[in-house]
Amino acid sequence: MGNYLTLLFPNKHNTQTNTTMEQIEHKMIAVNGINMHVAELGKGPTILLIHGFPELWYTWRHQMTYLASHGYRAVAPDLRGYGDTTGAPTSDPTKFTSLDVVGDLVALIDAVAEGKVIVVAHDWGAVMAWALCLYRPDKVKGFICLSVPFSPRKAKFKPVDALHALYGNDYYICRFQEPGEIEGEFAAWGTERVLNSFFNFRNPGPLFLPKGIGFGTSPDDPLILPSWLSKEDLEYYTAKFEQTGFTGGLNYYRALNTNWELTAPWTGAQVKVPVKFIVGDLDLTYNTMGAKDYIEKGGFKKDVPLLEDVIILKGVGHFLHEEKPDEINKYIHQFLKQFH
Repeated sequence: MGNYLTLLFPNKHNTQTNTTMEQIEHKMIAVNGINMHVAELGKGPTILLIHGFPELWYTWRHQMTYLASHGYRAVAPDLRGYGDTTGAPTSDPTKFTSLDVVGDLVALIDAVAEGKVIVVAHDWGAVMAWALCLYRPDKVKGFICLSVPFSPRKAKFKPVDALHALYGNDYYICRFQEPGEIEGEFAAWGTERVLNSFFNFRNPGPLFLPKGIGFGTSPDDPLILPSWLSKEDLEYYTAKFEQTGFTGGLNYYRALNTNWELTAPWTGAQVKVPVKFIVGDLDLTYNTMGAKDYIEKGGFKKDVPLLEDVIILKGVGHFLHEEKPDEINKYIHQFLKQFH
């Protein structure tokens, strides 16, 4: 199996490059019927960075500066429903399927690059990147996936129904299904506290958000930032989510069963692009829904035959690219070298 499974211990965090955030160029690009906000830094081969929930292009700030300093062009969009990207009707969750988002990404790739790109993606960004690789492998040279492994379509089970049966109604994905309900609770808790609670979650198991209890903290409790997030970082996220609300991001969860209905033609299909997968061992995505066995007992490799490497970072949570940027940057760079 070679270097297919590598166990790593986190190293001491090092300083980032001296490239400043002010050098990042921001632009709007018309793609697939929406206006997509894109952050860009550097010159060279294009690396497309796709964020998850509750994130923005900003989640890639450490990777963008690193990639630009090593001769690459980092391109990080706000996905539909997020940040400064506009035009997607957030009132309609069916406009947030993998087909819609991959349509956005293909149009973006055509607008910013000639031919194929390398993709780096996290969380929901990873889910959409898997779909991109499955639907349009002609657009992807290679994929560095953070946190969420490929999820093959189960012919007999709709995903939300299966999650209800497995974890119950308080499981976070199940709580997200009813439009407006969780948004009301988030409004009561406050945007900043909601974001900080997600960023602080490090329990290696399912996330439950019982009605009226949420993360189990009081609005009067002081905010304690995770070690990897500054006050300024949280303020940026908070300002953007106060501007847009959470509905756009939540619609990705609400489209899960619609995705299942639309993707029947890909049942049993393999992803055939080179892939490197990195996850923290405290990540809920590694410790739920059978992911650990799928990753370590051959299922993942069977579905993704060009899977080159699986790296499990010890003592690291879900937001690994922000928590351990130096390590993640190093593994991204190692993967990129094969394409020179």
